[in-house]
Amino acid sequence: MVEPGVAEPVRPIAVSECAAPNVAVPLPGEAGRRLAAELGISITVGEWLHRRGFAEASAVERFLNPKLAGLTAPDQMVDRLAAADRLARAVQKRERIAVFGDYDCDGMTSAAILTEILRTLGGDVTPLVASRFDGGYGLSPAALERVLAVKPGLVVTCDCGSSDHPTLAELVRRGIDCIVVDHHLVPPEPLPALAFLNPNRPDCGFAYKGLASCGLVLSLGGALRTALGKKLDLRTWLDLVAIGTIADVAPLDGDNRALVRAGLQALAEPKRPGLAALMQLAKLEPGSAPSAEDISFRLAPRLNAPGRLGAADAALELMLAPNAAAAELLAARLEQLSTERKAIQETMQAEALAEIERDGYDQRAAIVIGREGWNHGIVGIVAGRLAERYQRPVVVVGFHDGHGRASVRGPAGARLHDALSLCVDSLLRFGGHQAAAGAELKLARLPEFREAFEAAVVQTAPASAPVNDANQNLCWLSNEDDPSRVLQDLATLEPCGLTNPAPSLIVHAKLLLARPVGGGHLKLELELERGRRLSGFGISLGDRAESLGERITVSGRLRRDRYRGGDAVELFVERIF
Repeated sequence: MVEPGVAEPVRPIAVSECAAPNVAVPLPGEAGRRLAAELGISITVGEWLHRRGFAEASAVERFLNPKLAGLTAPDQMVDRLAAADRLARAVQKRERIAVFGDYDCDGMTSAAILTEILRTLGGDVTPLVASRFDGGYGLSPAALERVLAVKPGLVVTCDCGSSDHPTLAELVRRGIDCIVVDHHLVPPEPLPALAFLNPNRPDCGFAYKGLASCGLVLSLGGALRTALGKKLDLRTWLDLVAIGTIADVAPLDGDNRALVRAGLQALAEPKRPGLAALMQLAKLEPGSAPSAEDISFRLAPRLNAPGRLGAADAALELMLAPNAAAAELLAARLEQLSTERKAIQETMQAEALAEIERDGYDQRAAIVIGREGWNHGIVGIVAGRLAERYQRPVVVVGFHDGHGRASVRGPAGARLHDALSLCVDSLLRFGGHQAAAGAELKLARLPEFREAFEAAVVQTAPASAPVNDANQNLCWLSNEDDPSRVLQDLATLEPCGLTNPAPSLIVHAKLLLARPVGGGHLKLELELERGRRLSGFGISLGDRAESLGERITVSGRLRRDRYRGGDAVELFVERIF
């Protein structure tokens, strides 16, 4: 959260007050009630905000209604003006500009934003996207050949380039200027580029370090607008900034909160034909802003699907689609690829789990597994699921003809980039963040790398484990609140994600019905105080139906009950106490 106030100590609920004696949640206090009254919101959300550190209504107002006018001044962003001046010359002279984006959502949205800005201002632009299957991450040698084929006078990389010293040097040797826009960790070696926009540069004085590449590109667009002396409404591209920022799991505080909040509101009535078509297939209702969770689980996976199975170009084409007819064809293609991706993912995950259990990797400091034939476009999803399940760093490698591409994921606090830097002798290349990284290696070096990475994880582990209290994000549903009103108020906390987690509501109620439903899931009907009803649904919890008593304590997320319609809500049950 941003702008915290001074919170009062949290008083745990007594055992007699709740059927879940191990859950420490506060009763609504005077401060929470006062916030709720002053802001005109439910007691539940007022108390939640107070527990998160807000003491004054004015601070809550600033948090709930972030303004684009309050964005960090970009004056101290190193190389921003130099990049804008070079782009302005390229536009004025009609030089061909190659915009090269990474194959994930941040890279593709960045490439789409910069391409449209340059074209709107009169530039000659050819957008390109990296391929996992032809060169891999970043400006690889294979990607360099694609860039050179369009004969550019200027190359701009988006969401990559910080570690691509050899290929950038080759472009410079050929007389082609390079601008790198990236937010990944910065190697110590100087980068052979005319301009290098990256807040993680040690010499960059830009105060907000959390911008994803799409946010950096938007800022560059503002500088270019000024350099050319032209008018340009940058709000046009906030929809893409929201998608790229959320999909890249960037922090949703500070500048990102303002940018993403405005972008989600723009997506309530999408003007971009490609996003409108994709949102329809994802069954996102028009007229209301999607949540960060909607982006993470319904839009971003569809946009990423082409790049996980082959060339990512279709997703970029969708974002740039000029009309509804072209957009609908591309969106249908993405939907088909998304379905294929899910099937492959399920097979790979089952094979990975079997290997982990068979060889006892779950008992080691880190899990490193790989297999010939595994799709290296999907290893990142599998690694993320395994890291969540086993709560330790995980490396999953897909090998083809002995050459492997790996995705590295880990729990909160893991320093994955630092760990990989200690394994360079076993790797061909690596890059990324502390929380998510990638690497390349040969199959023959896998056992050696496994041993090195396990040792590196131990060596780079934080001195104290990060707090991982399952109860710290719980929010008691007040008996005085209607759940549908609480759901409306919770929407004002959006965007929720990294640094601004969405609360899980804890509910104690009379159990009217509990029955297993198809797929092993659980269906609940609850009666709250004052006779209010609330339905619940829990994934893979169907075996609990027979053991539940007359009263039940559960936690989960409120969401619209689309089956009942109207203002009906249901609880997506995450935990039964």
